[in-house]
Amino acid sequence: MYLVTVLGNLLIILAISTDSHLHTPMYFFLSNLSFVDNICFISTTVPKMIVDILSNSRVISYEGRLTQMFVFLIFASMDDMLLIVMAYDRFVAICRPLHYTIIVNPRQCVLLVLLSVLISFVESQLHNSVVLQFTCFKDVEIANFFCDPSQLLSLSCSDPLIKTIVKYIGGIIFGIFPIIGIFFLTIKLFPPF
Repeated sequence: MYLVTVLGNLLIILAISTDSHLHTPMYFFLSNLSFVDNICFISTTVPKMIVDILSNSRVISYEGRLTQMFVFLIFASMDDMLLIVMAYDRFVAICRPLHYTIIVNPRQCVLLVLLSVLISFVESQLHNSVVLQFTCFKDVEIANFFCDPSQLLSLSCSDPLIKTIVKYIGGIIFGIFPIIGIFFLTIKLFPPF
């Protein structure tokens, strides 16, 4: 299934890059989303899971956990940011069709993707810096093939209030803001009245 997913998304990227009719902002964002969401995002956890299954060993070092969590959060955040950028692209295409080529030009598309990468990097770095603050862990064994921040926070010996605040702030930044952005653009696109 992993290979089918990766090959299918590589075919999408290949089709978009080879057909000149598909060199539009929408397909540019779609190819970036396909690369981030279905190739990079999956490749942060599935190869480790396959190695663990084949070797019957579920051991991962602390540095390996932090690296896996950092890369996973980058791609998860980039996925959210690219969905917002695609919603903005559709908003401009439908609501401002005469100005579309001026507003969403190739330079603007690259800048929006780079901004998504930058925001994702900063957000992932914030998550890792918060997890690095907790040095005392009550149990170092995680019964999962992936280490997400909430699991590492639940293992720490720190104050439960601080852990709860960190989880809620991460949920707001990582979940609520992208959803609000997409809903705002959708409501602007299709007003209820």
